[in-house]
Amino acid sequence: MSAVAAARSILTQLHELMASRISAQGKLNQVVDIIGEALNSEVCSIYLLREGMLELFATRGLEQSAVHVTKLAVGAGLTGTIAANIETLNLAEATSHPEFQYRPETGEEKFHSFAGVPIVRRERAIGVLTVQHVEPRRYEDVEIEALQTVAMVLAELLHNAGLVDVESSGGPSGAQTGQEVLRGLQLVKGLALGRAVFHQPRITIEQTVAEDTEAERQRVYLAFDKMREQIDHMTGQAEFGVGGEQEEVLQTYKMFAYDEGWSRRINEAIDSGLTAEAAIERVQQRTRMRMREIDDPLLADRMHDLEDLANRLLRIVSGQLGTAASQGLRHDSILIAKNLGPAELLEYDKRRLKGVILEEGSLTAHVVIVARAMGVPVIGRLRNARGLIREGDTLLVDGDAATLTIRPAQGVLDAFEGRLLRSRERQAGYAKLRDVEPFTRDGQRVQVMMNAGLRDDIAMLNLTGADGIGLFRTEFQFLVSAQLPSRDMQKRLYKDVLDAAGERPVIFRTVDIGGDKALPYTVTDSGNEDENPAMGWRALRLALEREGLLMGQARALLEAAAGKTLNVMFPMVSEPWEFDAAKLVFDRQLEYLRGLKRTLPEAINYGVMLEVPSIAEMLDVLVPKLKFVSIGTNDLTQFLFAADRANPKLAERYDWISPSILRFLARVVQGTKGHAIDLGVCGEMGGRRLEALALIGLGIRRLSITPASVGPIKELVRRIDTAEIGAAMQGWLASPPPNMRETLALWAADHEIDVD
Repeated sequence: MSAVAAARSILTQLHELMASRISAQGKLNQVVDIIGEALNSEVCSIYLLREGMLELFATRGLEQSAVHVTKLAVGAGLTGTIAANIETLNLAEATSHPEFQYRPETGEEKFHSFAGVPIVRRERAIGVLTVQHVEPRRYEDVEIEALQTVAMVLAELLHNAGLVDVESSGGPSGAQTGQEVLRGLQLVKGLALGRAVFHQPRITIEQTVAEDTEAERQRVYLAFDKMREQIDHMTGQAEFGVGGEQEEVLQTYKMFAYDEGWSRRINEAIDSGLTAEAAIERVQQRTRMRMREIDDPLLADRMHDLEDLANRLLRIVSGQLGTAASQGLRHDSILIAKNLGPAELLEYDKRRLKGVILEEGSLTAHVVIVARAMGVPVIGRLRNARGLIREGDTLLVDGDAATLTIRPAQGVLDAFEGRLLRSRERQAGYAKLRDVEPFTRDGQRVQVMMNAGLRDDIAMLNLTGADGIGLFRTEFQFLVSAQLPSRDMQKRLYKDVLDAAGERPVIFRTVDIGGDKALPYTVTDSGNEDENPAMGWRALRLALEREGLLMGQARALLEAAAGKTLNVMFPMVSEPWEFDAAKLVFDRQLEYLRGLKRTLPEAINYGVMLEVPSIAEMLDVLVPKLKFVSIGTNDLTQFLFAADRANPKLAERYDWISPSILRFLARVVQGTKGHAIDLGVCGEMGGRRLEALALIGLGIRRLSITPASVGPIKELVRRIDTAEIGAAMQGWLASPPPNMRETLALWAADHEIDVD
């Protein structure tokens, strides 16, 4: 008999049994007889996970007196090993296995052969199905296949009958129900506490046994067609360019999507009597078991790709295509996803979205840029997070340490809540400074401005009391749009920002796209990916090449600022002629609008981002043409140290408070002296208290930082005497100490300045 025929024979009888009115225990007693007879097996037993132990619930062939008496810990004996590892065992001689345990009350001493499969629900073992024979022999593959298919149907029967603990059925078995701590890659700092919510909700299979096999087959065929269309569309999108890792991943997806072996296995599962959803899940279970045996990381990645495709197919065939965002968040939530796009993140309720966990993710991913602006902590590179976390689990996200705690013990939860409370108390103290102007102890006014890029960010101006927006990242509108934003769309956004800011200044940075911020609707003329995106064809370089893009933005900004002051900043300027070329685009649009008799801005101030070190050598040429310079410390640092900040090994290696950086910044400050120019810093460096102390000591009097940092930096400014820190900085830069960070921290402590 084939595996399909054996499984079909059993499932047909199980289908009739499930519809009967006898008790759940009575059904299980009949289930073991049905399986035993179909496989001609002398013993068939079902063990269920109850209160953390595997309890013998029904048996054919073992002593009936052992039912509900024999109990095994997860991981103990052959049955416990199957549950713990979610693996299949097939042994000609049971006693030959190192985990074998003899239970005399069962009367199993006369049986030699043993086979067992886990009963799995939602990727967790809730029980074990075993068969035994007196004769020492390995079970045939067809018998094992039939057992695995039956175990899957049993999982739903057992859950619906309430025979397994709620904790067991919904979550990991054994030790996995307790606390787990995972370490990943720090993407956005911060602390968050909430319940786990999956971006792609788990599909609950309501019916496992098919009424009409051919109807189920047609449902799968249609789902395959739709899935292949989606993959073909993704492969053809310009976002993925030509060549590179992304194309390789998509080609692998395409290979699996068209793999006849995969579709054949799903068809065979349908032939055995399963519904379309159950057939896909059955093949998925087999894949997961194989994944647990794979040591090769490359092969494991490919199996993960197949898992993702199976999930996509399951969502299509079940009609459950929405994300958690469309269903709404009902409580403080931590979002779990393999990866996310920025537009997908913005669909969530910001009041209840507390953190994000990504199985993939990188420091330069678009979603990370947006999450940082939203103030949502993010941890990435947490492989198999979706397999370890249950929907609704309590999660602790420590973005500072890049750790995720799953199902924390009460003591750990209490300590974390204490940290959150202290953080909120500090924030409440900073909020009291909202309407207080930040003057130093010796009367120096420091401008504390905020960075923004989303329409919703503007509300933070009033909440924080920031002096204005020192960096409005116009590219955010491009990143979260499915197509190039029209000039009118851009104009509306810029006008709304200026209206909301009122008298406070707003510095608009022209689009910084390209490189690591590639847009799905733009392709470079070369068609090639930059090997080093941060130093590639991006920002002003790309904008000058695509003059239409910059012209449209220039016109939108000029029209939006009618009757007001417009501050425009060009990113990634590396030579003076680039600034001249960009300003010329604005000058021409200005003349065009003047010819149309349009209302023009009252004043236009131009500035540059100092990110590329080369421009520091040309300040004497450039400064007379400018009203302001903003030092972009994020990019500047990686360019100075030749250290890619997207590389986790290098991300924390080079210190902002090193003599190299500080001496460079001191030269920039010196180069602007004697000129009517406003010099400031944009970037994370200015939002850290110790780093901000160093910048003020160098003579920087404008900081543009994340909204969450405005309060802490305002409070810091009021503790500083600029003459004292200025003199100390001069001495240290002339003769650098062995550890500049430690030296500055000790100086701050001596002067009662909290820099933590």
